[in-house]
Amino acid sequence: MKKFNINKIGVALLLALSLSACKKLDLAPENRFTDANYWTTTDKANNVLNTAYTQISNSGYFFSQEALSDNAYMGRGDAFNAASLAAGTYDASLGRFKSEWYDHYNGIKTCNIFLENVDRVTAMDAGLKARMKAEARFIRAWHYFLLETWWGDVPLIEKDLTIDEAKTISRTPKAQVVDFVLKELDAAAADLPVNTALADADRGRVTKGAAIALKARVLLYESRWADVVTECEKLIGKTDNGTYALFPSYEGLFLPQNEYNSEVMFDLQYLPPSVGSRSYTEFRDLAPLSVGGRLNAVAPTQELVDSYLMLNGKKPGESGSGYDENNPYVDRDPRLTYTVVYHLYKWKKPDNSIQTIYTKPGSDPDQEHHFDEYAPGAITSPTGYYTRKYYDPTSTPADFGSGLNLILIRYADVLLMYAEAKMELGQLDASVWDKTIKPIRARAGFTNAAALNFPAVGASELREIVRNERRSEFAMEGLRIFDIRRWKIADDVLNGWAHGAKFGAAGVDGGYIRANLRTFDASKNYLWPIPRDERAINPNLTQNPGW
Repeated sequence: MKKFNINKIGVALLLALSLSACKKLDLAPENRFTDANYWTTTDKANNVLNTAYTQISNSGYFFSQEALSDNAYMGRGDAFNAASLAAGTYDASLGRFKSEWYDHYNGIKTCNIFLENVDRVTAMDAGLKARMKAEARFIRAWHYFLLETWWGDVPLIEKDLTIDEAKTISRTPKAQVVDFVLKELDAAAADLPVNTALADADRGRVTKGAAIALKARVLLYESRWADVVTECEKLIGKTDNGTYALFPSYEGLFLPQNEYNSEVMFDLQYLPPSVGSRSYTEFRDLAPLSVGGRLNAVAPTQELVDSYLMLNGKKPGESGSGYDENNPYVDRDPRLTYTVVYHLYKWKKPDNSIQTIYTKPGSDPDQEHHFDEYAPGAITSPTGYYTRKYYDPTSTPADFGSGLNLILIRYADVLLMYAEAKMELGQLDASVWDKTIKPIRARAGFTNAAALNFPAVGASELREIVRNERRSEFAMEGLRIFDIRRWKIADDVLNGWAHGAKFGAAGVDGGYIRANLRTFDASKNYLWPIPRDERAINPNLTQNPGW
């Protein structure tokens, strides 16, 4: 499906970014493309904005993010320092802190340069210019949202800094940064088009609905429940700010033929390897080896698998659930099958043929190879589970090269943010349930009335139900780490062993694999430390507590 051309970047811009990429935030030189001789045409301005789009995030962060949480474990290496972060074995010198800090401020720098200079393009259509400014303000707000979420107080920079100015910056209080983000998103939404008004060539660009949904997420992370309700109600059942709906198929939601479907609100843009250079290959280290995976880097945990309900709406092990520990994947929430690969999984291949995946030791009929069987220290999954979600059947067979867009915000999140806010306000009743969690479960494949109807339970159990629904719906999409941090349960779920399937030593943790021992210090780990190198260069950057 056609996407706007994010591969097109001006030569002057490339030169400027190559210079600034070698420097820290506070050493970035004046960029050459800010000169008046660059800002002469709409195309040149668009090149800068397109660069800002490429800096929103990357596939490496996306696919490794879940391993920061209790949903997955990075057992092969420490890509993006996901293993170190999950295990709590890090300090302010960790490379991830330095790189992510730089990546966000590099994106902010591009947006600031664009916003400061785009008015020099005098021949640009006024409506187009207003829209492009709104896109840049949204992207800048996105970066600041993630910065304050990870670090709390961070420097708030609204213009392109000189070297001398950069050496004197200090951290801005988190509340002030959040206020800036919210105001920027309001301003952006005013000038952004609704999703249905985008031309085919512009699909993938930021829309009014995306700005409102991101504002709701920012407010959610701040526990501003009434404000979350206000923003979500601008999108639920209305079309003034865009037309959105749950895509009918949970499996199909993540397939390339359904990009830009009714549920997608904001995503990372990629192109197939045959079309352009912006593609990714991370899935080759998530997929089973027997279907072409190289090795397993990120493996779903038993804790994630245990979170999926039975088809009757009960938790595994709950009285009357029908759960059988010796046949654990039967009659489960269908989203489990569309997300996690387990023993005897029926893998659908591109030609629609089925291949059985054997993960239990000694179970593969082909004992000469037994590609996917769990074995301690091997290149197979360290938990006995692989990933299915985001498998692209059209990817290149040799390396799973894919141009499938990666969804950052979807309409299901709006519904679940609304349900959570209503729950926290004591207002989650059958009418709210029936337009949020019920349709999400029905789309997933639940048919049992006990699973679909509003549960008659107390407030604490209702909170657990709503939170678990987020976990099941968004598993392996990178949101879990933010949820457990804002709920302040990370010190519970990230302390102790992360487990795998029941292929471990008998008598130890019920026979479930002990995959990774983790620690989380509530006194300091809820905020990342300011990168050591940044503080060495700029002593005005104070450090977070405990670091």
